[in-house]
Amino acid sequence: MSNTAIQVQGLCKRYRLGQTMTLRQRLASIIGKVQRGGGGETETNGGNEFWALRDVGFDVQPGEVLGLIGRNGAGKSTLLKILSRITDPTHGQVTLRGRVGSLLEVGTGFHPELTGRENIYLNGAILGMKRAEIKKRFDEIVDFAEVDRFLDTPVKRYSSGMYVRLAFAVAAHLSPEVLLIDEVLAVGDAAFQRKCLGKMGDVARQGRTVVFVSHNMAAVSTLCDRSVLLEGGRAAFIGETEKAVQLYLQRGDEQAPVALRDREDRAGSGAVRLQGISIQNAEHPEQTYIQSGDPLRVTIKYESDRPLSRPRFLVGIYDQMNQPLFRLDTQVTDQLPESLPAYGEVVCETGPLLATAGICYVNVAVQLGEEMADHVSQATRLGIEPADVYRTGRSFDRRDSLFLLPQKWRAQAA
Repeated sequence: MSNTAIQVQGLCKRYRLGQTMTLRQRLASIIGKVQRGGGGETETNGGNEFWALRDVGFDVQPGEVLGLIGRNGAGKSTLLKILSRITDPTHGQVTLRGRVGSLLEVGTGFHPELTGRENIYLNGAILGMKRAEIKKRFDEIVDFAEVDRFLDTPVKRYSSGMYVRLAFAVAAHLSPEVLLIDEVLAVGDAAFQRKCLGKMGDVARQGRTVVFVSHNMAAVSTLCDRSVLLEGGRAAFIGETEKAVQLYLQRGDEQAPVALRDREDRAGSGAVRLQGISIQNAEHPEQTYIQSGDPLRVTIKYESDRPLSRPRFLVGIYDQMNQPLFRLDTQVTDQLPESLPAYGEVVCETGPLLATAGICYVNVAVQLGEEMADHVSQATRLGIEPADVYRTGRSFDRRDSLFLLPQKWRAQAA
């Protein structure tokens, strides 16, 4: 056990829900109970307690990249905050060996009034590095973050993308023995995300330890040999990443869907509220399933308190590994009018869906001009059934490819 980089034993974290009572409120409550004959003992807080983590335990070896996966609210961020010593556990123990660098949210560890240059040196000092060590890696950090033009600008003026690029570059290059990375990488663009994933692989090959939280199952599968699956604050599975991902996807499919109009995990200004989305076979809407090669009819219902000005509707289709397959976007075809009524529906019809069989997830959003009015991830599921697209008696699934391309073959003389 002395060789482990991280050792977590019986970890529990409890939060108390609701407003904390002041001393005056507490005394008034006790006096009131006495006067009513209820005694001086206050009631238990049991109903106001929330256990974010319950009896979690695992070890991480030096040089290992451990994945931490689970649905929203499973306890992933709480666990990372305890590992980062931002918050204390209610019970249990965490042992970390070596310097710890963490990137848990945009701007963690940065002082907004200081420049990018000054924050690099500040973070290095927090990690216990000497100025000469930081200076030696300074150019690498700046090159990686791609913020050299803004290096002497206070970071409070950085965009969220610039913030996270510099924060990751600092955390990855200043030689912490343990690196903790949360889903914050999703803030960056796709090219920078790939760059970060490559750097995390390099960090692990150098013998340093990485704990990686992500909803991108493809990234977790690529980087991590082992993963912890959290469910309701408990470690539901600890072991090979392939098995952990399978369980994560399987448990998600078993959850009862919540109607789009009732979903609370949505983003945007709320100027428009998406009410429902349905996907049918455009030629045979009575058909209860979608097959490879079927044309689609996507219907989106919406509601607002005023007419929609310059509306833009978007539908993103993702596979189970959260990899984007394709997107429907009213801005691409520019076929919607400049204004729509306050409530109604929009319909998109597509050509043949040349994707192989499997489960897909559908994100849906609406913008008004440049304003994101409403956005819901995994608003619905799309199950694609196999079909004999090539009329050869064969069908294909995702073990073969993601897409089916029309093709004709012939032989000719060389």
